[in-house]
Amino acid sequence: MARAKRNKSYRLAKLHDRRSRDLPLNAEVAAVEVDDPLALEPGEKIVALRSIRNDPLAGFIRTARSTRRNTRAGVPERLGEGRAWPAGGRSDARICRRRPITEGQRKAVLRLSCAERELGADGAALVHEVLVMGLSMEQVGQRRNLQSQRWNDYFSRRFRECLDRLALIYGFANVNSAENALRR
Repeated sequence: MARAKRNKSYRLAKLHDRRSRDLPLNAEVAAVEVDDPLALEPGEKIVALRSIRNDPLAGFIRTARSTRRNTRAGVPERLGEGRAWPAGGRSDARICRRRPITEGQRKAVLRLSCAERELGADGAALVHEVLVMGLSMEQVGQRRNLQSQRWNDYFSRRFRECLDRLALIYGFANVNSAENALRR
């Protein structure tokens, strides 16, 4: 007598599993929560892997357990307010004349100069090297001929202080939370 076949239970989660199981050999990734593009309900989130190999701020946040306000203060688009270029001109060879500086660009330059004044020369240089040039703390130390773990730790602490200061300047944190962060 033939045995009756059992119906297998199909789980919907297995049918719609969109997770990648393969990563390149030298991948540096971090898990982030993003909006689900295939969600049935608006606002549903999924966990995705984000490459952090060429993003020193993301690597710093992952290793230093930085706060959310530090993250928002360190995003380069926030520093330049949408990447407003204060020079006003384009490097296109076909266009020779310069465009006039807009009011938004003028305000962006004023905000950037205020932030640079608040950070000081060394802090502004450190933020520029990490956020604009994309250097790691080890590379910052190598540029300054200060190559030891102690200096790397110093540059990490100093960078965190600069991010706290930027969070205050741009209004992502209040004075009380910044004082508590400095006490840590």
